[in-house]
Amino acid sequence: MSASNTASDPTPAGPSSTTSSTPSMRHARGSREYRRANLALFAAGCATFAMLYATQTLLPELSDGFHLDPATASLSVSVTTGALALAVIPVSMLSERWGRSRVMTISVFGAALLGVLAAFAPDFGTLVALRTVQGVALAGLPATAMAYLAEEVDGPSLGSAMGLYVAGNSIGGMGGRLVTGLASDLGGWRVALVAVGLLALGSAIVFRVLLPPSRNFTPSTSSVRQLAGVLRAHLADPVLRRLYLLGMVFMAAFGTVYNYLGYRLLAEPFGLPPTVVGAIFVIYLAGTFSSAASGRLVGRLGHRATLWAAAAITAAGALLTLPDHLTLVVVGLIVLTAGFFTGHSAASSAVGLRVTEGRAQASALYLAAYYLGASVGGPVGGVAFHGRGWAGAVVLVLGLMAAAGWVAAGLTGRVAVAAAGVDDAAEVGRRPRTHARSAA
Repeated sequence: MSASNTASDPTPAGPSSTTSSTPSMRHARGSREYRRANLALFAAGCATFAMLYATQTLLPELSDGFHLDPATASLSVSVTTGALALAVIPVSMLSERWGRSRVMTISVFGAALLGVLAAFAPDFGTLVALRTVQGVALAGLPATAMAYLAEEVDGPSLGSAMGLYVAGNSIGGMGGRLVTGLASDLGGWRVALVAVGLLALGSAIVFRVLLPPSRNFTPSTSSVRQLAGVLRAHLADPVLRRLYLLGMVFMAAFGTVYNYLGYRLLAEPFGLPPTVVGAIFVIYLAGTFSSAASGRLVGRLGHRATLWAAAAITAAGALLTLPDHLTLVVVGLIVLTAGFFTGHSAASSAVGLRVTEGRAQASALYLAAYYLGASVGGPVGGVAFHGRGWAGAVVLVLGLMAAAGWVAAGLTGRVAVAAAGVDDAAEVGRRPRTHARSAA
């Protein structure tokens, strides 16, 4: 899904372009342009993440309508997240040449139109194909938005601007699920996709009308070969590889639960209507609070201990959902969501701390791994759920969290705090070193 200390997907800024702006040319908090930029990107973020997960609440209905097992139905989600993951880095390169505003505009409008068109898919194969193309289109916003803000908003105001954009991502992800749950209850999955698509189109218009033009963008002169060299260097770093794997594993577990819990809640002994099942996604807000707490926890315990705690909390939440008792299921989902976002925030923030150059590319690789986790975890979780019921899905989550704990164990003493020029002293238990990056 978000350099993420909030309940959101980490969003890379793309390769750094050269700017020659002075602080007076940037939008300051309280200015008209600052408010417009914030509202524009909030609207675009809502639209993007509403569309990304638009079919997640609809999976049981897609299964019934097209006579599919849960794993196959989940392809309507996993192909979109997978396409986004693969497109993020190339699209971030395009934004370096074409400009941030242009790429974001094409992304949001194109994805919204594809979302409406998907509602009229005559068969599941066509729906999957349209959702795949929509995933590529959706990559434009997370690949570009934070770079736009970093270039156009002055330093003291940047934190609050980033926070509002990320809040839009989170609210869009939750709101899209709520809208599809309500709309499908009223008119079926096609009506639900039309509703999300039209809301996204309206948000795209708001975005285009409000977004101030770029003042500080300068096309990058970096070549494809230079970018590839930066990516190879990041992938050669064993610490970054562990952090990318952690993002993938946590997201695979999270996607498994949210993809298939709807099947369980619609069936007996719960028998809940789709509107109520969709409303359960309000629990997603638990991530807002746990992400903020994650930052404090990392400062106190270090990344490794925080990631261990996150894996344990996520596993405990999964276990709580096992009994056929709605209260326990809801409590377990809250706990699991809080644990997931704690781990996601700790891992994604560690990526930014690890590197001293090419932070945008490092974050892009994390985002790619994160969404690949959703793409892989969806079908695998569906196989577990189809074969062993909800207990099978929970066992898969427990196995993934055990893997997360094992991967995190290798981070001891290895996460460098590049901005401060110190090692992660809370983990290694010694005084910070003076160099910017510890040996891997």
